[in-house]
Amino acid sequence: MHTRIAIIGSGFAGLGAAIRLKRDGIDDFLVFERACDVGGTWRDNTYPGCACDVESHLYSLSFALEPGWTRRFSRQPEIWAYLQRCAREFAILPHVRFKHEVQSAQWSDRARRWELDTTGGSFTADVLVVAAGPLSDPITPDLPGLSRFEGRAFHSAQWDHGIDLRGRHVAVIGTGASAIQFIPEIQKRVAALHLFQRTPAWVLPRPDGRIPASHQRLYRRLPILQRATRLAIYLFRESFVVTFAHPALMRPARRLALWNMTRSIADPALRARLTPAYAMGCKRILLSSEYYPAVAQSNVEVVTTGIREIRPHAIVDGEGMERTVDTIIFATGFRPTDPPIARAIRGRKGLLLADAWQGSPKAHRGSTVSGFPNLFILLGPNTGLGHNSVVYMTEAQIDHLLGALRYMQTSGVRVIEPTPDAQGRWVNAIDRRMRGTVWMTGGCASWYVDRTGRNSTLGPGSSWSFYRRVSRFRPADYQSTADTAVTVGGAGLATLHESFMPH
Repeated sequence: MHTRIAIIGSGFAGLGAAIRLKRDGIDDFLVFERACDVGGTWRDNTYPGCACDVESHLYSLSFALEPGWTRRFSRQPEIWAYLQRCAREFAILPHVRFKHEVQSAQWSDRARRWELDTTGGSFTADVLVVAAGPLSDPITPDLPGLSRFEGRAFHSAQWDHGIDLRGRHVAVIGTGASAIQFIPEIQKRVAALHLFQRTPAWVLPRPDGRIPASHQRLYRRLPILQRATRLAIYLFRESFVVTFAHPALMRPARRLALWNMTRSIADPALRARLTPAYAMGCKRILLSSEYYPAVAQSNVEVVTTGIREIRPHAIVDGEGMERTVDTIIFATGFRPTDPPIARAIRGRKGLLLADAWQGSPKAHRGSTVSGFPNLFILLGPNTGLGHNSVVYMTEAQIDHLLGALRYMQTSGVRVIEPTPDAQGRWVNAIDRRMRGTVWMTGGCASWYVDRTGRNSTLGPGSSWSFYRRVSRFRPADYQSTADTAVTVGGAGLATLHESFMPH
């Protein structure tokens, strides 16, 4: 079966792209989803306390605002319901192929199209949009003896709701964004909680609260008020971008994080174990007003001596001390700098995207890759943020995609890809701007930095500057193949078939 545009994934990025295509009058597209429902990260992560660290009115699609958010920081069920509602109301569901995991995608130079093998059959597409997301495949560390553990073990992104944690002896491995959300929830129920912490996090208080029903009604009647609220949140968050480029400006936030800790934890030894030794912002800054009070309870132990091995009914730490546990919860995150989807996509001459990246993802404007024609990546390399909403970044890339499609339609161009020079200039500019930022000088090892030492996850500047640079498609950055004569800048270009014409 052939489709003009194939989209991989149905989270914020995939649904956002599908909705915008439909609004632009493009109906010839399919969305391939490996699960049974839309939602991506917000479908899969159902652990207790799961919530967003970006305010609800900003963490939503600009063309599909939701006036009925019930909390300032929405929780997982509400965000998932929002995405399901978007899929229904914008009539995207007929385009979705559920239980269709893309196992491989190969570009064919002869046919000038992508050939996809999925668990639901084979397809071809003129354009491939990868919206699989950087937080879609959880990591479980290969700890010695883990296979012999006789209790229950699962990753927070694959929460086992069939287990009752009441009275159990639980080990939590990891102290990232997921852990600080579910620990306060499960601490109340377990008999003992052993928190194995490799590196402490900077944790700011979360200014959460319910949004009154009267405000929700007002937003429905006067949408401009909700847009004003959204803009105010955006501008407030955007103002923090300068602190990542100039770490000394983080001092007020650092003091707030220390206050957040000291107000809940009286034990100086525990405070010392929970206080990071690296600059604030080097790793992801977390939000919680409940984490420290939970960790301070008598049934919680923070272990900082590492893990030597897993035994059938226990964990042995780095100093040889054994702790009896019957449940292990991995809060060990994801692998954004080594996405599994990159090992399934082959461009020209069969080159794997993972091999092209060689451990350090790179893309022109975070969206397209030289050697991979008609491929667009949403939330690709260097599009993450430490201060604002990634949905905003995604929308810039969707604008870029739509601009490329319009250009291809009006110019008779069938195949485009960024020139190596344009991609190189973009990546080099990012790397130059990254120097001196807290991510590169903060003294930590974070999942932002890939195995080559590059920060290939986050963007170094403001989200506004990214939008301004990325949202408009620039033909001069691309080389293309056409089947008919094309005129660019007043110059006629002869019909080409397998050759490239630079613009």
